[in-house]
Amino acid sequence: MTFLPDPWWPTVLLAGLLAGDAAMSITPPKFIRDCLDGVRFPRDWWWTLIVIKATAALGLIAGLWLPGVAFAANVGVIAYFVCAAAAHVRARFLGRAFWLNCLGMLAVAVLVLVVTA
Repeated sequence: MTFLPDPWWPTVLLAGLLAGDAAMSITPPKFIRDCLDGVRFPRDWWWTLIVIKATAALGLIAGLWLPGVAFAANVGVIAYFVCAAAAHVRARFLGRAFWLNCLGMLAVAVLVLVVTA
């Protein structure tokens, strides 16, 4: 067992989604601002989400050549979105952003892990 993602393309897809999300978060559009405000995430900490998502995307890509790294990054992405879902539930911010964005990304991350592990 090489512990490299097989097939490789779902891992690249997830990395692309995270990189795009990180890029959009640099100057967040209204729906991202509304979401972060809705879960009461402090604005002073918004930059951390960019770092987390960009690092996860890099880890997923590095994991195409480094055994175990994509798996670890994918598990981290799942943990991130589980925490995001918990923040939504705790804040009772359960609108469209929760169902489509948060749970949608969680489902994609879980699916990628199941398909590539």
